[in-house]
Amino acid sequence: MEPIRFIGHWTLRFVGGLGRVLLLLGSVLRYLPRLPKDWRLIVQQMMVFGVDSLPLVLLIGSFTGAIAALQATNLFDKFNLLALARPYLGSSIATVVFTELTPVLTALVITGRVGGAIAAQIGAMAVSEQLDALEIMAIDRNRYLALPRVVAALTMMPVLAVFSNVVAVLGALVLTTLKFDVTPALFFESIQRFFRTSEVVLGLVKSAVFGGVTALIGCAEGFATAGGAEGVGRSTVRAFTTSAATILVLDALFGYVL
Repeated sequence: MEPIRFIGHWTLRFVGGLGRVLLLLGSVLRYLPRLPKDWRLIVQQMMVFGVDSLPLVLLIGSFTGAIAALQATNLFDKFNLLALARPYLGSSIATVVFTELTPVLTALVITGRVGGAIAAQIGAMAVSEQLDALEIMAIDRNRYLALPRVVAALTMMPVLAVFSNVVAVLGALVLTTLKFDVTPALFFESIQRFFRTSEVVLGLVKSAVFGGVTALIGCAEGFATAGGAEGVGRSTVRAFTTSAATILVLDALFGYVL
């Protein structure tokens, strides 16, 4: 009976968490017409998601491109195909960076930096009864707290992905030039020959979806916080782990469908 109880417990937790996120999404969509009135709150959250996160995203992006280039060239070299693949290195690395590495790794970085912080901030408000105070003042917490964060995440994640794409390609260029004698002209000519706008668009769409999921899960976990400081810690951990797992699952679904 113990395995059945365990499966049932986690199934109920999953369904309950999914229900909270979907209800929160519905509430956020309902308040979208109020965006012009809440622009100050949205700009404030855009600073947190975008400007404050940009240095870390640039650092991660540059090494992401270098590692992608290293793995690609080492794989071709392992099968003695490096000379044959040299004209295609730039395009193959750019495709992986634009469609997979940049959206996923940027989202995971933002999940760790911002997603957990959202859950901690709102969770602290929940345990200190500040959410109850908002309700007494007839301020909908979904509009005041969730809407700005979700809109900021949807807006800024693609912007961060663009910056990450640029530094990732430059990182790949530096590594291939220094270690494998690939000239910059050959590298960028390969990207230009095989470049497809759909690859970049797919990466930006993924980034927007991942950002929205991160903000929604962080807010939902924060609203459900109970149990004092210990409860805030649990909500923070759940927000990060749930968001990270959801991002990877969604990325697999994107790959299967598209």
